[in-house]
Amino acid sequence: MKKVVFARIPSDEAGLVIRGLMDRGVIDLHAKISKDDRFRYVPILPEHVGAIEAEGYETVEGEAHTLDRRSPQERIREALSDHPDIVGLLPDHWEFVGDIVIVKLDPRCIPYGKLIGEIYARVLGAKTVCADVRGVSGEFRRPSMEILYGSDTESVRLENGIRYGFDVTKVMYASGNTDERMRMRNLDCTGETVVDMFAGIGYFTLPLAKFSGARRVFACEKNPESYRFLVRNVRDNDVSDVVIPILADNRDLLGRGFADRILMGYVQTTADFLPAALRMIKPGGVIHYHDTFYVSEYRERIDSIFREHCGDGYEILGIREVKSFAPSVSHYVADVRITPSRRRCSQ
Repeated sequence: MKKVVFARIPSDEAGLVIRGLMDRGVIDLHAKISKDDRFRYVPILPEHVGAIEAEGYETVEGEAHTLDRRSPQERIREALSDHPDIVGLLPDHWEFVGDIVIVKLDPRCIPYGKLIGEIYARVLGAKTVCADVRGVSGEFRRPSMEILYGSDTESVRLENGIRYGFDVTKVMYASGNTDERMRMRNLDCTGETVVDMFAGIGYFTLPLAKFSGARRVFACEKNPESYRFLVRNVRDNDVSDVVIPILADNRDLLGRGFADRILMGYVQTTADFLPAALRMIKPGGVIHYHDTFYVSEYRERIDSIFREHCGDGYEILGIREVKSFAPSVSHYVADVRITPSRRRCSQ
């Protein structure tokens, strides 16, 4: 049996670190990750051992156990082969949030939830497995989760240089908005004052505050659970000197004509909050307006919404599809510049 060098990763940070190492391509995928009470032992490709040691991780040499090359789906189905009535109903896809796995289960699988959770946790190396039962609902877009295995539901998701900490049972994480979060990171907001009217845990606030050059970001969030993680994530991403978290309904924010840019990352009832955005935006400022529309009429609907509130005092700079939302319906974001000539009837 061949010898391999393993990096010793403390178990309490293993989920995040291992995913980062996988993204960098330094893990030997032909050898198995093992663990003891305190550490995960991660096999490292020989050419990357020096870099791993330079990062402060202790390494040890040991025998490589060949990794089972079957797909996780195959191993899960084999482990549950004594229950043929549910094997065909098991999901082929799941979402990792740090070291938590989220699956969408057929309702017929729920009576076997504990067993399914144990198998998914073992095969996928997860600390907790949750079932997304009914998606998100309500004004706060709270997820409906059932814990199948484990008990720790707080995790950290590392994405494009940002750490997003949250509780998967209390806060929605919109994984389909990755491209838009990256776009916020890449904006040039040098010296700008920005208002994020629906900040959540910092989905758009954090990449914009950390990378765009914004001078100040007022991050408003109404949901106390989301706000708690927003405050923590602002601290953990070292942007406390830029971001001011605010626990409030964004329609109660004070001030007129002070914002260079406003983020409106909400859907379905976003238009109800546009008057508040127009009160805060400077002449010439840009609003990033999110909403859901039928794919056949999104531009006409966006035009109609802004014409109602601004007359002809606006310019649509661009419209992007963020993700599919429902059959024939998509989530769009429109970048809209508010011109000095707009009438003020909505204020």
